[in-house]
Amino acid sequence: MRRSRFDSTEARGFAWGALALIAPYLLEYRARIVLALACLVAAKVGSIWAPFLLKHAVDGMSAATGDWLAAAAGLIVAYGLARFANVLFGEIRDTLFGRVTEHAMRRIGLRVFEHLHALDLDFHLERRTGGLARDIERGTNGISFLMRFFVFNIAPALVEIVVVAALLAWNYGVGYAAITLASVLIYVGFSVATTEWRTAYVREANRADSASNTLAIDSLLNYETVKYFGNEAHEARRYDAELERWESARRRNRLTLFALNGGQAAIVACAMTGAMLLAAVDVNRGRMTIGDFVLVNAFMMQLFMPLNFLGMVYREIKGSLAAIEQMFGLLAVQPRITDRPGAPALAVRGAEVEFRGVSFRYHPDRPILDDVSFAIPSGSKLAVVGASGAGKSTLVKLLFRFHDPDGGAVLIDGQDIRGVTQSSLRAAIGIVPQDTVLFDDSLLENIRFGRPGASDEEVREAVRLAHLAEFVAELPAGLATRVGERGLKLSGGERQRVAIARTILKRPPILVFDEATSSLDSRSERLILDALAAIATGHTSLVIAHRLSTVVDADRIVVLAHGCVVEQGRHAELLAADGAYAALWRHQQSAAASAAAPAGEAREPVA
Repeated sequence: MRRSRFDSTEARGFAWGALALIAPYLLEYRARIVLALACLVAAKVGSIWAPFLLKHAVDGMSAATGDWLAAAAGLIVAYGLARFANVLFGEIRDTLFGRVTEHAMRRIGLRVFEHLHALDLDFHLERRTGGLARDIERGTNGISFLMRFFVFNIAPALVEIVVVAALLAWNYGVGYAAITLASVLIYVGFSVATTEWRTAYVREANRADSASNTLAIDSLLNYETVKYFGNEAHEARRYDAELERWESARRRNRLTLFALNGGQAAIVACAMTGAMLLAAVDVNRGRMTIGDFVLVNAFMMQLFMPLNFLGMVYREIKGSLAAIEQMFGLLAVQPRITDRPGAPALAVRGAEVEFRGVSFRYHPDRPILDDVSFAIPSGSKLAVVGASGAGKSTLVKLLFRFHDPDGGAVLIDGQDIRGVTQSSLRAAIGIVPQDTVLFDDSLLENIRFGRPGASDEEVREAVRLAHLAEFVAELPAGLATRVGERGLKLSGGERQRVAIARTILKRPPILVFDEATSSLDSRSERLILDALAAIATGHTSLVIAHRLSTVVDADRIVVLAHGCVVEQGRHAELLAADGAYAALWRHQQSAAASAAAPAGEAREPVA
């Protein structure tokens, strides 16, 4: 069964699941990780040794005996070097691990991208592009934070806390260790409990952010529609309503952060005050020197700096997990259409296509096709015609295996397409769709998308055959002209001819034309039909058509009505039968004659 999102159990155990998913990418650079860990150890040695050097320097200056100045100066220099070593080895560690992090982000980002392309058509029809893009962006950034800080900050901070507490207990008594450990336990417990409480608000803010981003992108993609209807103010109100929800969620998130930071600061202040008061008492009683007092102060500051950082890192990691759970949730979604284990590639011989008793419905209460059967012999042209909603375009989706039929089978050269790989199936089919959406790239690259390895000369030949050469010649940048997002800088007819050029460039054994000339004027349509007839020679062609005048030369015409085949035959045979096809033909001819009549000529009112 396909899963669409994590449930609450998954969310609670997600941290370990995320780390398990990330670990293989980290382990690809084992040597770098070992070196980074070595730098981590060196940095921690410097940070722990520095307070002892400071203590001896202070004690030396307090005693002021003999060559105390030279000794103190040497200790101070050593203290500076220890601090520098701490920072230097930390930077080297981050630099070494940076490559690991960036590579893992790249690999995971690619995995999500490939997985999204592997998901079935239903998922992409239901998705909201803006929110999906924002989820992936936040998730990738969250992964970077999770890997860097969990590996090199949380574990080392905990180790440093234990070492500092042990050193304080060994040198100055269990009282200091008790204050240290008690404050750490209270701090961690408070941070975990409060962060768990506020994670819900982080998720709410992320959802509001995705929703507002989705609406903004959707509105901007439909810029012309907004302008046509003068609904700028309406769109602004909708966007503002989403932003208001985002603002409210962010406000609650900020207030909970204030409570977390305030509580953490209070715990740190109490622990620091308690330790320093105890040290002051010991100095007064002669149990400790001024250098010891400075050492305790330095150790407590050194302890609570990583502890305070640990609190920040923990809440940021929780926030990152809230951000990336949606992205990893995408990887949990399983496509309904998959290749069978060990499925072979499609072996195309004559490229004969057969729909054998095919039935299909999108929903149980919405049948689309019912026992549809027809064959397209090798090298022939078959047209499917019928009213809107008859199921014509569904045949194309089944042929490309965007869906599997509920009954019957689709075969190519006798092979059930459910038993071959999807990649080999789609490599054998070229399509000119009714709705052509282009990439925001040059005309050249949009056409070359039909066969990415094609040369520039092959692209120009496809342009010529698609009757785009005259249009390209008029453009100042020629084939280097960028077509804009979704190809909106081109007219509908120009976009459709780009799609035709793509298919010409691909030259597959099976060609599909789904209302391929619907956006062309009569002259362009005639030119394109001639070109398509030329390139279709020797290819098996399936033509989905509304205008019957474009398919009169088809070897066979299938008439669909309410998802059933009601007639089959050649153009002349179907006219002679005087059935559904003949009625549709007469209606279209009458409409064409009426449209061509002089403006002043009286016309019958349309019922």
